[in-house]
Amino acid sequence: MIKKAIIQAAKRENLDFELTKAAMEEIADGKATDAQIAAFLTAMRMKGETAEEITAAASVMKEKCFKVSLHNIDAIDIVGTGGDCADTFNISTTSMFVVASGGVAVAKHGSRSASGKTGAADVLEALGVNILTTPSQEREIFDRTGLCFMYAQNHHPAMRYVASVRREIKIRTFFNILGPLVNPANASMQIMGVFEPELVDIMAYAMVHLGIKNGMVIHGLDGLDEATVTDETMVCEIRNGEMMSYKINPSLLGLGTYSLDELKSADIEDNVQIMKDIFSGKEQGAKKEIVVLNSALAFYTAKKVNSLLDGVALAKELIESGAAEKKFYEFIKITNEVR
Repeated sequence: MIKKAIIQAAKRENLDFELTKAAMEEIADGKATDAQIAAFLTAMRMKGETAEEITAAASVMKEKCFKVSLHNIDAIDIVGTGGDCADTFNISTTSMFVVASGGVAVAKHGSRSASGKTGAADVLEALGVNILTTPSQEREIFDRTGLCFMYAQNHHPAMRYVASVRREIKIRTFFNILGPLVNPANASMQIMGVFEPELVDIMAYAMVHLGIKNGMVIHGLDGLDEATVTDETMVCEIRNGEMMSYKINPSLLGLGTYSLDELKSADIEDNVQIMKDIFSGKEQGAKKEIVVLNSALAFYTAKKVNSLLDGVALAKELIESGAAEKKFYEFIKITNEVR
């Protein structure tokens, strides 16, 4: 069925739910060749993915993944699609430690970089985190720290089959979009950043149909797949299954306005140092404030606070008190203790 899907997508014709599902099942089962996968990803990207296609593909990956049981604990995932080509540091990965230090359960799902410099898995590994954990180990880490990291290729057969293709073709693909939707712990809440404004409503639709209770899909008007401090941020908020759209202005939340260059990272070593500097208090500018903003969104989504202003205040307090730094080093240590 993947051949039929490629032909149809190449004609810029949308796929229905069943055809998308069948094509994804061939990929997930290892039955598609690298050439077919590359053609499928490229054709879908050129055509533009619909909400129905994304939902169908994500449903296959969720069905086939190696799951992590959180025993009905509500957890949040903070994730970006990647593909914004902005070369910023790992904002959502840094934010997860702030959020967890504030008492919100975090189940982060991530992978290595496909189109940028450094993915969540890359920077966590460079920090000394053991990312090659099993579902039972991830549950233990979660129980002990209030957060876990699930490396996508350990949980999703389909990710293994497409990883080399994605690295070679070096374009934003279907899987940039799918990865954030297929959390192996079935997190009930989510902050998802997307790389283009057209995806905001599409991804919100998919999130609702895949069972997210409360969440946000965000896109910085500077192009970031994060809430940004250089411009306004588009938001589609999901609250009890209902969607509403608005924009966030960082200056109205007491945050500064910065340039995109102030958020950039040179390489993975720079990424590691930036994260350490934020938590130690050495970094007080744009990089700290964008982490504060994205953490605030998570606190608000998880109903830890009643407003984004309160979320900003809480995130600042957790960083400045050292609570986030303590959680950061605790997590690194415990991932290396599990057996």
